[in-house]
Amino acid sequence: MAASSDDFSVLVLASDLGVDARPFLSHSLGDKEEEEEQENWHDCSDQYLFPDEDFSDLDLLQFFRLQGSDKHGNRIFRVVGKYFPAVVVSGERLKKYIFHKICSEVPEGPFCIVYMHSTVQKEDNSPGMTILRWIYEELPSNIKERLQTVYFIHPGLRSRLVFATLGRFFLSGGLYWKIKYVSRLQYLWEDIKKAEVEIPEFVKNHDDILEHRPLTDYGIEPDPSHLAEIPSMAYSFGRYEERWTSREYMS
Repeated sequence: MAASSDDFSVLVLASDLGVDARPFLSHSLGDKEEEEEQENWHDCSDQYLFPDEDFSDLDLLQFFRLQGSDKHGNRIFRVVGKYFPAVVVSGERLKKYIFHKICSEVPEGPFCIVYMHSTVQKEDNSPGMTILRWIYEELPSNIKERLQTVYFIHPGLRSRLVFATLGRFFLSGGLYWKIKYVSRLQYLWEDIKKAEVEIPEFVKNHDDILEHRPLTDYGIEPDPSHLAEIPSMAYSFGRYEERWTSREYMS
């Protein structure tokens, strides 16, 4: 008879000797669980590093960068939505890039995401909630567990409404409850020291606009930084800005 390729052992204990078998069994089960965890982590390291893939073009865009740590000890991945060219980067390549960055730069330990939604244009910078949900669901379970918080900076009225009404259906429960809305940068400093994350200048400018024109947050008052980005309407918007400036001086 051919020997089996699977090794196993049998431990026989007489029930009338009063020997507690739990230490033997727990040790065996613990070894098995530890081997499974190591195997799963090994799969993550090899499967999602993509050594043959060239991500240098995406690195230059700096929309997904590892920075410092928050006050809870979580490493920070800074995501700048405005830097992401959604029209030219496919969802599949975005997924590979995110997996590669996480597995290569933060292979262990907790981490968080600081997402800057400032002046994001849906058509140009957003890959869509469906793709984002797909990428998150494809992450290995241990990476999902290591993701502690998503700091959502400058969420607009549309983002708030979408997440409030559809977020629980499109996002898994674990991710939904990890999102922390940050309407102003001053509130971000409660969880992160200023030196730990680099804030682009346009994000600071947008924060100043929201501070002085709070109705912009709710779409009632237009954002001048958005208006300036539409050349065909520059003249009329310029006049609009002049009216606002004169009104501010009059007040």
